[in-house]
Amino acid sequence: MTQILSSCGLLCNECEFYSNQCAGCYRVKGAPFWAAEHTAEGICPLFKCAVMDKKYSSCGQCPDLPCELFIRMQDPNTSDEDHQKSLKERV
Repeated sequence: MTQILSSCGLLCNECEFYSNQCAGCYRVKGAPFWAAEHTAEGICPLFKCAVMDKKYSSCGQCPDLPCELFIRMQDPNTSDEDHQKSLKERV
């Protein structure tokens, strides 16, 4: 199976919401289902910064990675320990 990578480095294929509630960052143009509830613009802040504002294809192209925004964007359902592990895997 082809791996689908999000703009922030998460593997979409490993996400429980992929294909069901979310088609992936690029297909939904940075507006995944959760963004409407958790952001003022309804856009993932990481997607907005990297793809929309800076015109990169992903956070991985940004020389500032890992920036404060990248580090701060934690899934509220994830423990601090798991969040730190995820950051290390994605950077």
